[in-house]
Parts: sequence; structure tokens; C-alpha cells
Amino acid sequence: MKFELLNTDTQTKARAGLMETGHGKIETPIFMPVGTAGTVKAVHQRELKEDIQAQIILGNTYHLFLRPGIETLKQAGGLHKFINWDKPILTDSGGYQVFSLSAMRKLKEDGVKFQSHIDGSRHVFTPENVVDIQRVIGADIIMALDECTPGDADYQYARKSMELTHRWLKRGVNQFKNTEALYGHNQTFFPIVQGAVYPELRKQSAETIASYNMDGNAIGGLSVGEPIEKMYEMTDIVTDILPSDKPRYLMGVGTPANILESISLGVDMFDCVMPTRNARNGMLFTSKGIINIKNKKWENDFTLLDPDGTTYVDSFYSKAYLRHLVISKEILASQIASIHNLGFYLWLVKEARKHIIEGTFSSWKNNMIKNLTNRL
Repeated sequence: MKFELLNTDTQTKARAGLMETGHGKIETPIFMPVGTAGTVKAVHQRELKEDIQAQIILGNTYHLFLRPGIETLKQAGGLHKFINWDKPILTDSGGYQVFSLSAMRKLKEDGVKFQSHIDGSRHVFTPENVVDIQRVIGADIIMALDECTPGDADYQYARKSMELTHRWLKRGVNQFKNTEALYGHNQTFFPIVQGAVYPELRKQSAETIASYNMDGNAIGGLSVGEPIEKMYEMTDIVTDILPSDKPRYLMGVGTPANILESISLGVDMFDCVMPTRNARNGMLFTSKGIINIKNKKWENDFTLLDPDGTTYVDSFYSKAYLRHLVISKEILASQIASIHNLGFYLWLVKEARKHIIEGTFSSWKNNMIKNLTNRL
């Protein structure tokens, strides 16, 4: 993978860059729609490519490992062929999913034993076999196995968890370097910074991760219950340490405002289930603020979903029509709302990139955030 830093904002740490993978180029900052089990919920691959213009999507090792299973993916020739997607894919190692199953897993030095949430079957993830599984999945960017520390963890727990993540990282990097991609395209491996909300630990973890000199780096263990100010503080600390010539991925974040604030702190890549999950519950993100389309006030509002959002898709549906679909529990409601929200997220990071290049990011961001937090 190649990464070229094209421009940095003079008033913030916001960056515009260009990543090049075996399945195409990615303009950063970028948002990655979440396709956990090989599908971005309620959205067809054609719509992802042609309407939303997604440049990269995310899959999840835990879920793909359980269903459809590694043998099926291997026989298919990897996830790209299995889902008919010819653009880049990133896979999370499954660490977050495993560690969220606290009652169904046992953490040890070697790895983590867990029970499937589907059928109760028992499995083991290690730093090594998570690399092997992601080799079979065939994602362009694969993640290290880490322990996602809870947002309210005390210092001692956070330190021990971080140190375990670092020991696992060493093993994961060795496995990655000693194995080959299976399908004729290159794969790259991202370590993950941990350390909870403790500046000393975040600094130590960022320095450790940077020392491996991998092609990119991720920031994990944020947006997991800690105060939002702490998330920004930890991100700011980490991006001062991670190398500037490599992409930085803030995992699982977040709202449109979170994304703009984190871009200003030097982050390049984002993913979150929020745009599709909230869409299925009737929440829309627009350039003027947030809409709960279930509210009766939209019943006879025949204006477009986002009259000012002329640069992203599905703005040609009216609020009244989408409300009707939602109230009627029509499947099309989830599709239209999901495409709308993802289109907005991709439009937002594209606009951020444009303003970074033009040198107007800071003022644009401050004005945009005022709109993004409005409840319409």
C-alpha cells in the first residue's frame, strides 16, 4: 500500500491524502461503510459504487469467520469475489466483537477463547490465526488482534490490557511477515493503539505501534463509553506521535460532528454503523441537522430530504414519502434512509478534503458543526 500526503491545513492537523491499494485508490479523509458480514445493510453493492460512491468498505473477521465461514470464503476466492466488490476492503480483526461478549469469552496470554453468539460453539482467536483468517478473507487492509479496553477501565486494568495488546502485536506482525496473500493482490497490516483515557498509556502505546513501521496505524478503544472530550484529547495525543507519512484510522467513530472534529486532529480514516443503524430507526443526517422522520411534523412535508444536499444521492425523495414508508414498515424505507445517510457521510468527508486542499477547512468545519448538531 502507498500513501501520499497531499496537503495539511495550516490552522489544524487536518490532512488530505491519497492511498493506493491493490483494489484501487482511496482519497482521504475517508469514511468506510460497515459491511460487517459481507453486506452493508439494506444497500446493494451497485448503489455503494454508483450512488454513494464508496471507495472502501469494512468487513468483520469475527462475523465472517462464523458465517459464511472460512472454507466458503476460500472456495469463493476471497471476500471480494464472494460479494462481487472490486474496490478496497478493510477487515477488523474481531477483537471488539469478541471482547464485547464478556460473558462468553475467556482471555489468556495465548489468545481468547469464545463462544459463538449464533450457536454457542467454541472457538479460539490468537494473534496468529487472526492474520491467517484475514489472509483467507483477502481484505486489502487487515487489523491486529487487540483487547478493546472499556471506556471506564481503571489505570491498572488499562495498562495490563495495553501491554497484552502490544505482546499480541509482536506475534501478529511476525505472522503477517511470514505469510503471503492468497489472491494475487497485496495486503497491509495495521497495528492498533490502546491505553483507554490515560495520556501516559496512549503515548506509550502510540510510540510502540509507530516503532513497527507498518503501512498504517489505527486508534482503538475510543467511542466506547468515555466522555467525548476524552476521546478528542486521546486522539490529539496519539496523532502527534503516529508518523505523518502513514494513514491514521480512528476505529468506530462516529457522528458527523465527531468525524469533522477528528479530521481536524489529524485522522484520515473512519468507520461506524451509525449511518445505517440510525437510518433503519428513522434518523436522517442532513447538511442542516438531524431529522427524526417518524415525527408527525414531516407527514405532509413534500420538500426533499435535504434540499441543500444536492451533491449526494436520494435527496429527490420527500420527507412525507419516506415517513410514510417508515410508518408503514416498508423495506424500501431502510434502503432509502441508509443510502441517504451513507451518501451524506461520504459527501461530508469529500467536502472536508476539498476545504483542506483549498485552505479553508477550519472556518468551514466550525460553521458545519453548528448545523450538524441541530435537531430539526
